[in-house]
Amino acid sequence: MAARSGVGRAALLVAALTAVSTVLGLVRDAVVAAVYGAGAELDAWFVALGLSSILLGVLGTSLTRAVTPVVAREAEAEKVAGATGAAGPPDGADAAGRCTGHPGWWTASVVGTVALGVVGVVLGLAAAPISVVLAPGLAGSDDGTLVLLVRVVLLATVLIAATDLLAGLAHGHGVFRWVALQGIPFNLVMIAAAALLGPRYGISALAWGFVVGSLLRMLLQLWPAHRHRWRLATRLDLEGPGWREITAMVPALMVGQAVVNVNTLVDRAVASTVEEGAVSAIFLGWRLTSLPETLIVAALMAPLYPAMGAAAGRPRELRALLHRGTGVTLTILVPVVAALAVVPDRVVALAFGRGSFDEDAVALTATAVVWFLPALLAVGWRHVVVSASYAVGDTRGPVAISIVAMVVNVVGDLVLAPVLGVPGIVLATSVSLVLAAVLTSWYVADRHSLLDVAQARGQVVRALVSGLAAGLVAAGTALALGSAPDLLVVPVVGLAALAGQQAVLHLLRAPERRVVAEVVGLLRRRA
Repeated sequence: MAARSGVGRAALLVAALTAVSTVLGLVRDAVVAAVYGAGAELDAWFVALGLSSILLGVLGTSLTRAVTPVVAREAEAEKVAGATGAAGPPDGADAAGRCTGHPGWWTASVVGTVALGVVGVVLGLAAAPISVVLAPGLAGSDDGTLVLLVRVVLLATVLIAATDLLAGLAHGHGVFRWVALQGIPFNLVMIAAAALLGPRYGISALAWGFVVGSLLRMLLQLWPAHRHRWRLATRLDLEGPGWREITAMVPALMVGQAVVNVNTLVDRAVASTVEEGAVSAIFLGWRLTSLPETLIVAALMAPLYPAMGAAAGRPRELRALLHRGTGVTLTILVPVVAALAVVPDRVVALAFGRGSFDEDAVALTATAVVWFLPALLAVGWRHVVVSASYAVGDTRGPVAISIVAMVVNVVGDLVLAPVLGVPGIVLATSVSLVLAAVLTSWYVADRHSLLDVAQARGQVVRALVSGLAAGLVAAGTALALGSAPDLLVVPVVGLAALAGQQAVLHLLRAPERRVVAEVVGLLRRRA
């Protein structure tokens, strides 16, 4: 119960701070869409970002996911050493329980950033032929913009990887607020770059803003290390237990991240051959659809993942944390899905429908949003389940499932895109992600007994029933509002969907009915 309460308070704090960053991120995307529109120039920007994401995912994110549970266990041991004054303190602590450094984390940071720098230089030199692979539909008419964007964005990869590793150190120590704040300076810089410099310098202003914003993010993450006196630079220990545990997890994590990013790469490459603006519509459609997952589920996982890592040797506690995570995820995302299904065009128009982002761009992006909705639920659920598997040191199973999902996505892209266009690409993505969520849940239940199948089935059934009610109430509300302004329709329909869901959950006396009340209670206690 104490673990749940601590995770809940930390998740609420992270969610509140992340909300500010998320709103700024939405403003950033709206400004970018208004300045550049959904055309070839913005398509090239998103393709360049895709290459950066691949590099960061394969090397940077994999290391961060591996170091967090290791640091969490060492930080917990620091607290025990400080409380008991036990002799022979663990790695990372002195006899008083003070942090003296984490050799495994430091070794991962040095190795990871150096490797990223070397690979980034090689990819930058080969940017021209790589651009042809990344976006065959754009490369033929490219005037050098795509190559320039690729090279500039690659400069930021080392900064972002260092930021993520510092975030893993902070999460392992149970400090979350500074990580949640890092998006604020980044988004402010990107907004200024697009709004003030974009009209004069074009899309390259975004790329250089990306580098400057990434630097500010990294500098912000150095503050909690200074404040809490965590020792960053320590000995390089290629033989230590922390580094050995990290390296045991990294290969499978790298494969898993590669699979995820190959999906993105293929989606954008195929989209570049469909029609101008397709890459932008798919990217912005997913950004808009995944905002709730970014705001709520990612905020929940920030404290939940290290808590799972610390509870790895206590299966009952870990199982409770997992089901807590899946229950909250579905409860939060279901009314969002219902509202987006009813008024996708209104939501897209409200977010992006201004400036150079015309009605055709709004319609294409709204289409992508609708077909992404199953993926939203699947990603939120799988995020929680995969984290439980990682917490017990099992990365291979989820990675193998990711490979199966990747094959489904790639085949779906190639088969459906020529026939259906953007809906075909997004449908392939959604099907692959739902399959991955189902298979991962089965694997974690069968292999580690961390997922109670009956309990999970009950959560899914209640989500479907309450989601249907939410959709019906949202649709009726939208009809009643008619041609009212988007600024009124979108929030009212969203609230109606939430009311419909909560009414059914209370009629069923479902445990998920308490989620909203718990969040409100935490807000009152923190006020």
